[in-house]
Amino acid sequence: MTLRKKIRGWLFKAANAVSLIATGVNLTDLRLGTFLAGGPTYSGKMVSVDTAMQLDTVWACTRLISDTIGAMPLKLYQRSEDGNSSTLARDHPLYRVLYNAPNSDMTGMEFWSAMVACLMLWGNAFAQVIWNDVGTKRVIALYPLRPDRMTVTRDSDSGMLIYTYTYQGQTLTLEESEILHIKGYCLDGMMGMSPISAGRQQMGSAMAAEETASRMFANGLLSQTYIKSPDWLDDTKVMRAKEILNEYRGAVNAGKTPLLEGGWTVESIGMNPEDAQLLQTRAFNVETLCRWFGVAPVMIGHMSKSTAWGSGLEQMNLWFLTYTLQAWLVRIEQAITRCLLLPTEKETYFAQHNVDALLRADSQARTQLEAAQVQNGIKTRNEIREKEGLAPIPGGDIATVQAQMIPLTDVGKAGVLPNVQPITGSAPAPPPQPNGTIGDPDDD
Repeated sequence: MTLRKKIRGWLFKAANAVSLIATGVNLTDLRLGTFLAGGPTYSGKMVSVDTAMQLDTVWACTRLISDTIGAMPLKLYQRSEDGNSSTLARDHPLYRVLYNAPNSDMTGMEFWSAMVACLMLWGNAFAQVIWNDVGTKRVIALYPLRPDRMTVTRDSDSGMLIYTYTYQGQTLTLEESEILHIKGYCLDGMMGMSPISAGRQQMGSAMAAEETASRMFANGLLSQTYIKSPDWLDDTKVMRAKEILNEYRGAVNAGKTPLLEGGWTVESIGMNPEDAQLLQTRAFNVETLCRWFGVAPVMIGHMSKSTAWGSGLEQMNLWFLTYTLQAWLVRIEQAITRCLLLPTEKETYFAQHNVDALLRADSQARTQLEAAQVQNGIKTRNEIREKEGLAPIPGGDIATVQAQMIPLTDVGKAGVLPNVQPITGSAPAPPPQPNGTIGDPDDD
């Protein structure tokens, strides 16, 4: 890094620091975290959310988790009085907000994908909660807010959290009841930790490796060589030599053989890409960055040591659901209960993701599971048809078991013959007795 670049970088950081101090900043301000995370790393690279997203691994991990969770149906359920069962709370206004349209500008997929992306990058996700002003207090809309523009403080008198949002010179102050705050992995229970900030050293190394590879291609893979002249050159000869070398610069001219005159020779200096193990370093960086997001490298197309096809696909999806997505799903569901439900509703209503949607691609496994659920009385036929997007059928709301598919209420009853009509007319003659007589053997 040249001295001019260093001075420019420090001036940029100093200007940001002055701006932060002028607007009032505390240790929980996410802008301060972004400022600190943007400092120089061991590799000399400046790491921030914007620069980290230029790495394909960070982009792929963020997109994979956010789009997968965004595509999962998130619905509101109501518990029964005994707490043993639950049904969809379609009549509750929050059901539409969570599942269909959180606001007038976004679909459910777009909203939750953006919220989870903020969790992946900043460790926190915020949304402004809009409550209705007429009748019963209900949530009618959710609007996402950028975490890097949010300041969180705690009021010393009431102990409540105060959220201050700054955007385009405007400041919006929101109370705790007006914010949906989903926190990532944290140590204080107040603010989540940013993977970009915590892993900036590894991300800086990955950025340096990508820049090295790009510059080598830009220079035609000749960055480790030099041209040796037999004598001193005047300014005219130096300019002429540069013009000749420019004809062989760049990836387009890679492979051309330069013509050297006047006793000039080509010498090697430093290490070549193979000695520096540049390719192995870039591959190792993929695995390192995946650890920060809890994603198996094969899930983002890094298949150097494994494959994503065949019989292991279902187990890979199960691993992804259990060890990567499950914690994020629980964080979102519990944040909804904490922030969007009234105190009187928290014991009756709850939000839950339908994780079955993750396995919908495996039609054979899904069919076997649904058949087993129907045959063992776990679900009714209409429940399965509803999940598959089919209309209900008459009699499909009765739970059945495989023993002749009789209703569960009739299990254990002997001699149950439904719809058996009595026999009318003359009775048939009794069978012949062993002695060949007809009638009662006791009749003499």
